[in-house]
Formats: sequence, structure tokens, C-alpha cells
Amino acid sequence: MTHALMVPNLPAPGALGNIDSYIQAASRVPLLTEEQEQSLARRFRDDEDLDAARTLVMSHLRLVIAIARGYLGYGLPHADLIQEGNIGLMKAVKRFDPDRGVRLVSFAIHWIKAEIHEYILRNWRLVKVATTKAQRKLFFNLRSLKHSSNTLNPAEVQEVAKTLGVKPEEVVEMETRLSGQDVALEGSSEDDDRDSARLAPIHWLADSAAEPLDVMEAAQNVRLQEDGLHSALAALDDRSRAIVQRRWLVQDGEAATLHELAAEYGVSAERIRQIEAKAMQKMKASMQKMLGMAA
Repeated sequence: MTHALMVPNLPAPGALGNIDSYIQAASRVPLLTEEQEQSLARRFRDDEDLDAARTLVMSHLRLVIAIARGYLGYGLPHADLIQEGNIGLMKAVKRFDPDRGVRLVSFAIHWIKAEIHEYILRNWRLVKVATTKAQRKLFFNLRSLKHSSNTLNPAEVQEVAKTLGVKPEEVVEMETRLSGQDVALEGSSEDDDRDSARLAPIHWLADSAAEPLDVMEAAQNVRLQEDGLHSALAALDDRSRAIVQRRWLVQDGEAATLHELAAEYGVSAERIRQIEAKAMQKMKASMQKMLGMAA
């Protein structure tokens, strides 16, 4: 018989005022036995028992903390990394199948890392730091492949490029981006020079998008675009809709290739490309018509 677990309601990282306090609180949450984990997972899967799901999440918070600690070198707050990892953990709990014979800890690692990776890339995307699968691999492995903190020499550049399957110039560019220094938005509090303080970036980084009317208009445009997308997709035939969704609207995992879809539908890759192009043209016309009517 599985004993009930007393699991506290733990606030988000940083809510306790100190990240160390959060880590200590998370470490006090009891670990689950395999029997307890299986029972809780089945309660959540079969009965939608949210208390069971909460217990599964809480008992694995220390796993998220350990994984997040490995990404501190990217200059992002530890609390934010943990919070994003917690989102990945919740996604893992939602998808966990207790009948697969795998412990949740093994299943959750992928989801936690994936969420943290996406968070890091979103924060570095201002400079388009990684836009392809190979560049992402380079981004997350470059530090570990460097033998020292010094700049890579030509031979090391070639070695890293060969190991990760990217171009040498991409290695050099990525290293330059990762070695860039942060610039303070505000002037130093110790600087009494008022002219220098006025030259701080915070004074010339105006954000017109923060105006209430602009924010409301942007939100309305987003809703119109989403409604237009759903309407345009609904107007397609089943095959065209499936191809567009699997090529461009994939939420988790990678988009399907033309050749993969060709094999699935028993046609050529060129035929899939033609169907996709025709469907995209039809959707574009439908969305433009809908946005024009709303203007």
C-alpha cells in the first residue's frame, strides 16, 4: 500500500527572497519510491488528480535545480533558469506514462533541458546566436570543447568545427558572440559626472511599444492573425492542412521534411512541395482578406 506523502506548496524561485532559501526548501521535499511514483502517475493519468501531479513535480524540483546550475555560464539568473526548467518538468509529468517501465527522472531530463535551452536561445536571439540545429549544438557545446579560457587558435577551431559538423567561420563567430561583455543600461552610481550619466543607454532606449494604445493595438493584431490562421487552416483539405501543420506549425520536436511526407503519402517530394505552396498561397489570400475586413 502506498503511503500518503506530505508535500509542501513551494513558491516560485526568488519568491522566498533568496534563491538559496528556495534550494534548501526544495531539497527538503521527500523523494518518491518507484511504487509511490507509479501510483501517483496513474492517479494523474487516469483520474486527472492534480494533487498527484503536484507531488510528482515537487519531488523532482531538486533535479531541475541541478540541471539549471549547469547553465549558469550564459549570464542568466539562476532563478529564471530554474523556473524555465520547472516548466519543462511539468510538461514531462503531463506526458509521463507509468506503464513504459521508465522512472520519471530519466524521462524528465530531456524536457527540462529543452525548456532551458529555448529560454537561453530566446534571450540570445537578439543577435541570432543560433538559428539551425547545428548552430544550437555549437552554442551549447563550445564552452566544454574549449581547452582553456583563451581564444581558440586555428587548429582548435578546425577541431571543434569537425567535431560538431559546422563551418570553421561559424565557430569563430559563435566564440566572439559568447565572449561579448554585458553593457550596463544605467550609469554607475559612483559616477558624479551628470553628462556621463545622461549618456547611459537607458536614456536613449525609448520603447514606443510600451504606450497603452500601441499595446492594445498590437494585442488586437495578434488575435486577428491567430483567428485568420485558424480560419485559413480550416478552409484547406485534410491533406494540405496536415502538410502545412507538420511543416510549419510543430509545437514540440522538429518539422517534417518534404521527403518524410512524400514517403508517408506515397508521392514525390516535389508533389508535396507543390501542395504546400498552393496551400500557403490560399492561406495568405484568406488571411489578407480577413485582416482587410477588420481594418
